[in-house]
Amino acid sequence: MKILLNGVGRIGKAVLKQLVSNKDFEIVIINEINPYIENIVYSINYDSTYGKYEDRFKIVENNYIQNSTSKIKITNFDFLDKIDLTNIDIIIDSSGKKEDINLLKNLPVKAIFLTHPNNKADINIILGVNEKELNPNIHKIISTSSCNATALLPALKLINDKKEILCGDILTVHPLLNHQRVLDGSFVKSDTREVNCNFEFGRSSTQNIIPNKTTTIKACSFVLPNINQNLISSSSLRVPTDTVGAINVTLFTKEKSTKNEIIELFEEYEKNQNFPIVLNNFEPLVSSDFKKEKFTTIIDHRYTEVINNMIKLLIWYDNEWGYASKVVEILNYYKNIKKG
Repeated sequence: MKILLNGVGRIGKAVLKQLVSNKDFEIVIINEINPYIENIVYSINYDSTYGKYEDRFKIVENNYIQNSTSKIKITNFDFLDKIDLTNIDIIIDSSGKKEDINLLKNLPVKAIFLTHPNNKADINIILGVNEKELNPNIHKIISTSSCNATALLPALKLINDKKEILCGDILTVHPLLNHQRVLDGSFVKSDTREVNCNFEFGRSSTQNIIPNKTTTIKACSFVLPNINQNLISSSSLRVPTDTVGAINVTLFTKEKSTKNEIIELFEEYEKNQNFPIVLNNFEPLVSSDFKKEKFTTIIDHRYTEVINNMIKLLIWYDNEWGYASKVVEILNYYKNIKKG
């Protein structure tokens, strides 16, 4: 399948690096609004978070980049409908830009994968939750949800199926992001993240823990409508780390549980899962130990607690590389069911 990758920001680069070695897919075009091809190559080859990319790209011919496995054309269009999509099967839109859904549906490709939640997409997919609902014959615009929801919802579904959640609360502890300020400055506006005017994001992201709202539960509701903001409240703290987030989860359930029962529930899931989703941790680890981890619902059972009807969990996830790995796995899943 031939792919156009739209946007090589943090998620786009992680998707690119995990796809170039996959023989079932070929990235033939990268569309990026950054007009400097030298800077695009530089940012792919050198990364402060994940280190140097060993199979480095270089510029060849006019507007092409190449490494040992791939030769990719670079374009710089503002809108996807301006691009020549001849021979493109799939678009992965990792730009974060909220494109018009009708425009996307009219593009001459088989499928478009959005790396953000979108309730107007044909389907929002989280592995371990609803991938069996994916139907390539009717689903053209496919959202791969968000990093937070991808980490959280498999755990919520597992507990809700067994114990029935009555209510709860989550707190996401999220690494800083590019739209925040390094030092104190003016308020932040970000169209791609639906941030209109945020004073707190105008404060130094390297010097502060910054409280904020989160759309995590809203994103979950696009996948499972019964897991919504009327059931679970949510908030977020932005912290001065580069990658790997954590979610502190408090749930009240209809049925009582024991700590061992909850641990066994997740251990049984880990043994029988079809994708690398749940990983049970008992070691004394910290956030950087989960960097580049492809498991995205990492339950830290050192902090699993149960008191009568209350269940407490701590979930780790790599919000960049780990989330991007799920985008790639959903793409593989799509390819396999389309072939089947």
